[in-house]
Amino acid sequence: MNELFKKAVKYEAKLRLAIAGPSGSGKTYTSLAVGTALAGDGKVAVVDTEHGSASKYADLFEFDVMEMRQPFHPQRFVEAIKAAADAGYKVVILDSLSHAWNGPGGLLEIVDQVSKKYRGNTYAGWGEGTPIQNRLIEAIVGADLHIISAMRSKQEYILIEKNGKQVPQKVGMAPVQRDSFEYEFDIYLDMDMENNAIVQKTRCPVITGQVYAKPGVEFAGIVGEWLTGSEAPKPAPKAKPTGNGRNETSPDKQDARHQPTAESVKAPANGTEPDDNQLTWRAKIEEKTKMKWGTLFSIIQNGVPHFKATNHVEATILKHYPPLEGYEYPGANGFVKRESALAIFDWCAVYKVEVE
Repeated sequence: MNELFKKAVKYEAKLRLAIAGPSGSGKTYTSLAVGTALAGDGKVAVVDTEHGSASKYADLFEFDVMEMRQPFHPQRFVEAIKAAADAGYKVVILDSLSHAWNGPGGLLEIVDQVSKKYRGNTYAGWGEGTPIQNRLIEAIVGADLHIISAMRSKQEYILIEKNGKQVPQKVGMAPVQRDSFEYEFDIYLDMDMENNAIVQKTRCPVITGQVYAKPGVEFAGIVGEWLTGSEAPKPAPKAKPTGNGRNETSPDKQDARHQPTAESVKAPANGTEPDDNQLTWRAKIEEKTKMKWGTLFSIIQNGVPHFKATNHVEATILKHYPPLEGYEYPGANGFVKRESALAIFDWCAVYKVEVE
């Protein structure tokens, strides 16, 4: 009996839709029209990086919005997707995902800063940047809700004939994101200045090569029908950590970084016990502590030993900053260099530091 292969089954799925186009092509409106139709009686969440542009349509569509300001680190989009899924939203719209690429604090800026640390070595920069981008992709394709990602297009002007005259017209080229990023999605629509959506790539055979004028309810209905299928199998439950911080079902594979316990955290270097009002290395491990995004990025950029705390909470975070075993980053205290950006985010998650 062949145990490597089994009969293929089409399961019910969540939509991954990318919409790209130049400014004014209707990306936000189309995202809201399609997303609202897909959600049905469910809720729609919008992550708005465009200075409140989505809310201008609040009289036409019902949705909740998170207005994201810089820095546009890709991890913030990952966290927004998770927050929307945890809150029970049926659809989350990321408008615009281009900011995670070339916006302030986006991936290009991260890669550039890391490259400078290595005297312009872009290979080192992308060695840091690619895992961050991959985390974003995994969050998009793995989330248990419909995701619509609007992206700006690189713009160009061409001459067209109109009323017997040659006039310039703005057209969109490739999306402002990493090359081929749009092909991670089920469907990729390219919007033009007449609000037409050209299907550039799709896994839905019915819409292959089609052009939809101001797509909305009808388009969502076609796609929604295609997404139906057998009930998807439930993922296996995660094993609970035991008191020693190890996985009950696979102790040899447990990573202390992701299942911390009070016993696994090292005491401060000076060996003194902090008082109860501080973020301690042990007693406060189950409590959430808030940190500003500016604080976090200052730590990533300048390193912990060089960071100047501005308030009591930040000072205690730094004073009792616990290095984690298992990370292989340069620096005496573990997370010191900027190339440890991912480890900083892991550290925040493990020690329940909430970034706001």
